Amino acid sequence: MYVATLIANPAAVNLTAELVARTRTGLSAGPENWLADQVACDLALATYPDGWETVWEQLQAEGIDLVIQPARDRRKKVLLADMDSTMIQQECIDELAAEAGVGERVAKITARAMNGELDFEAALRERVGLLKGLPESVIQTVLDNRISLMPGGQELVATMKAHGAYCALVSGGFVDFTSAIATQLGFDEHRANTLLRDGSRLSGTPGQPILGREAKVDALKDIIQLRGLTYSDVIAVGDGANDLGMLQLAGTGAALHAKPIVAAQCSVQLNHTDLAGLLFVQGYSFAEFSTPKP
Repeated sequence: MYVATLIANPAAVNLTAELVARTRTGLSAGPENWLADQVACDLALATYPDGWETVWEQLQAEGIDLVIQPARDRRKKVLLADMDSTMIQQECIDELAAEAGVGERVAKITARAMNGELDFEAALRERVGLLKGLPESVIQTVLDNRISLMPGGQELVATMKAHGAYCALVSGGFVDFTSAIATQLGFDEHRANTLLRDGSRLSGTPGQPILGREAKVDALKDIIQLRGLTYSDVIAVGDGANDLGMLQLAGTGAALHAKPIVAAQCSVQLNHTDLAGLLFVQGYSFAEFSTPKP
């Protein structure tokens, strides 16, 4: 048995009964089960449907995401999440660079690195080098004024933790930011790179070793080994090329508003919904969502 989940952006509430009925016909699906009115709906499938790509493209044009997966073991025991442009809406290094007056230059490098066009470690060193001499106090300024959470992230972490899942934030960004975001969202642990200091100013060099693609894979392996779990117990989410290793290894690897190179290699693509869509992917109904702690 399989299940097809249709997911709209909760801010749009544009999943209509007509769209669900049309999708049922296109996929030769069975009964529907609404997870959230006008936002998310499951359709039962006896077999993996032929021609699903056409249905997916039609739904994308309507602003609706479609995820098809085995119905069994949908709910995961581990959440492994990227931070920049995933759990938050910005790239932290770009925001620091904007404060340093080199924002446009750094943003271009970031975009190319996240799309797999540049070596991640070399690109990180180059961008951090451009921050040399920036007062470390700017980090808090950026956190206070430039960083915003991705919608749905608080509900995602709170709900999974309420159901016994372990939540880890793994970032190619910096501990100065992951520590704050992990605390705010309630993650159980966080891993990221370090920005070295020269007195009270940034030295322009990252600490070693640099956490990139393989380090995210290592984090996944470490967590499941310590907890006696398997890859299939993990749902991972990210948007950049350095996330591909963990996305492809996890039982469910979700590309969220991802770069083209990432979306093309992930069977779970969430292009319209927010992070709460990962709960619908796991079969949670809106009534089961947990309210984030203040």
